[in-house]
Amino acid sequence: VNDLMTFFPDTLLLIEDRVIGMPDAGDWGGFYVEYNFDGVHKGHQQILNRAKALAGDEKIVALTFDPHPVSIFAPDRAPTLLTILSDKIELLKIHNADQVAVIKFTKEFAAMSPEDFVNKVLVEQLKASTVIVGANFTYGFKAAGNVDSLAKHPEFETVVLDLQADNDENISSTRIRKAIVDGNVESAREMLTRPHRLDGIVVHGEKRGREIGYPTANLGNIDGQTIPADGVYAGWLTVGIDRWPAAISIGTNPTFEGVRGRQVEAYALDQVDLDLYTKPATIEFGWRLRDTLKFDGLEPLLQQMAKDCLEAR
Repeated sequence: VNDLMTFFPDTLLLIEDRVIGMPDAGDWGGFYVEYNFDGVHKGHQQILNRAKALAGDEKIVALTFDPHPVSIFAPDRAPTLLTILSDKIELLKIHNADQVAVIKFTKEFAAMSPEDFVNKVLVEQLKASTVIVGANFTYGFKAAGNVDSLAKHPEFETVVLDLQADNDENISSTRIRKAIVDGNVESAREMLTRPHRLDGIVVHGEKRGREIGYPTANLGNIDGQTIPADGVYAGWLTVGIDRWPAAISIGTNPTFEGVRGRQVEAYALDQVDLDLYTKPATIEFGWRLRDTLKFDGLEPLLQQMAKDCLEAR
C-alpha cells in the first residue's frame, strides 16, 4: 500500500479505458496538467496543446476531479455537467493527454492543506517534473493555495497559462453552460470545438411520435447533465456504431393534454423500424431551429414537424 492510499484510501485512480486502480509511483512522472476539465473546451485544449509542446518525450498526465467539487461543498448549488466522466477521459486523451488521473473528491480530500496536496500528491505520489495550470487555479483546503504558492515549490516547474478568450470574454465551463441552458448551442459548439451532447439510455415514452409517423428515441438517465433550453434542434442521434442526422425536441409537448415533465427526444431522419429501447444513446446538438410551440390540434403540428425535419436535413 503506497503513501497516498494510506493517506486517503481510494483517492486516486488511473483511468484509461477502465479503472485499473492505483499505479506504482514509478508509473507516473512527467508533465501534469491540473484542472477540473468540465467540457474539455477550447481553453482546456489550449493548455493541453501547450503541455504537448513543452513535454518532449515525457508523458502528459491530466489530473482532474470527480465528482465536481461544488457537489461536495454545496450540493444544492452544484453545476450541471458538460461532460460525463467517461466522455471527459476520452476527450482528454484525444487532446494530447497520455494518461488521465482522476481524484475522487471527498470531504476528506477537500480538507487537505495546500502543502499536503503538493507533497503527498504531486511530489511523493505522482513525481511531477512540470505542473501546468490555468491562471485561476486554486487547491487545498478552502482554496488557500493558488498559482503563486504552487510556483514556490522547487520540486517541479510550474507553468501558468492565461485563459483563452472569445469575443473578449474568457472561455469557461460556466459561460458554456449558460449558453446551452439559454439554447445557444451554436455558441457552445464554438467554445467546445464540437457539438454539445447528452449521454443516456433510450427509455419508453408515450409512444405518440410513433403513432403520428415520427418515432422518437426518448433519452433517460440524463440527470446532472446540462440540458439545452426547451425547443427544437437539429443534430445527431448515435446508438452503438450508428450515427443518424436527427430532429430533436426538448420540452413538455404542450400541444397534447396532460401534465408531463421535460422530455429530450430525437427523431432519426429517414429511419424506420428502429428498436432502440434500453440501449445507450447520445444526442448531439448542432443548431437551434425554433422555440417550443403549442399548436391548435394535430394537423398544424404535423405540418410544422415536416418543416422541422426538412430544415434539420
